[in-house]
Amino acid sequence: MFSAKASADVQAIDRMPNAPQAVLRRLEWHVRRAVNTSISGDYRSAFRGRGMEFDQVVKYQWGDDLRDIDWNVTARLGEAYRKKFVEERELAMILVFEDSPALQFGSAGRTRRETLLETCALLMLVAAVNRDRVSLFYTSSTTSWYERALPGRRGILRLAARLLEQPLPPLDGGPVLALPWQRLRNAASKGSALLWFGPFVPSDTPDSWRSLQQRYRSVGIRADDPWDEQLPQAGTLTAYDPLAGRLTTINTSSAAEQAAHQRWRERRENWLAHLFPQSNDRLLVRNTDDPLDALAAFFHRNRHSSARA
Repeated sequence: MFSAKASADVQAIDRMPNAPQAVLRRLEWHVRRAVNTSISGDYRSAFRGRGMEFDQVVKYQWGDDLRDIDWNVTARLGEAYRKKFVEERELAMILVFEDSPALQFGSAGRTRRETLLETCALLMLVAAVNRDRVSLFYTSSTTSWYERALPGRRGILRLAARLLEQPLPPLDGGPVLALPWQRLRNAASKGSALLWFGPFVPSDTPDSWRSLQQRYRSVGIRADDPWDEQLPQAGTLTAYDPLAGRLTTINTSSAAEQAAHQRWRERRENWLAHLFPQSNDRLLVRNTDDPLDALAAFFHRNRHSSARA
């Protein structure tokens, strides 16, 4: 059963003006069932890594981690000293949602946009369970805004509601949107994790992107449609191309069309790998998948990678 705290959260959802109440309530139930398993611990390990921040330098004792030795202090004092760490109380999650027209495609009953919106909202709810701080930068061809959630679960619920109720951007917007990475770099604090939700259309590397990655954990999250992996063997069909902004007729059984699709896939994958060189910093969620299952698998994979590091 829900606790009194959880009941208050549901009531808070009901009081939200114009909020997509049914979606949030469904996601809230979904997350609460999942956190009864190991997903909460996997989430914290995935983004915190060792989950520690520097406190002071102390003498090295037998059995201490060799990686913590402070070699500068050791050389100066003539005996081994190590860095002592303390557990971080909370994690700052900075979410970037790039609402490009490229997301408005789906052949499996839902669009890439719907998949990414749900994935982002689920991640925010998991962060709320772990009492982390959440902020969100949203951008489309018509509007951009940045908001920090108020402390507590209700603040995160309201921020998730604002994201879910964003109207569909017009399809004639540009495929690549301007993202103020320098502003986000200044907004990020120690212990931050930056998660970028978008289509990742090949373009120029964003300004300050590499310096941002050197300071904070960054993850790219992309939604994939079955057609992204393989074109249907349907012969000739007509579909709207949100990037070109027009109807396009293609012959999916043509060898030339299949080869062009393969080249597009390679460019797309290479661009994502260019932005996020480490495979554990990339999360692909298929339109046919349960986004929470995809998140749980990502957390679990990263937890084991951190343990091996």
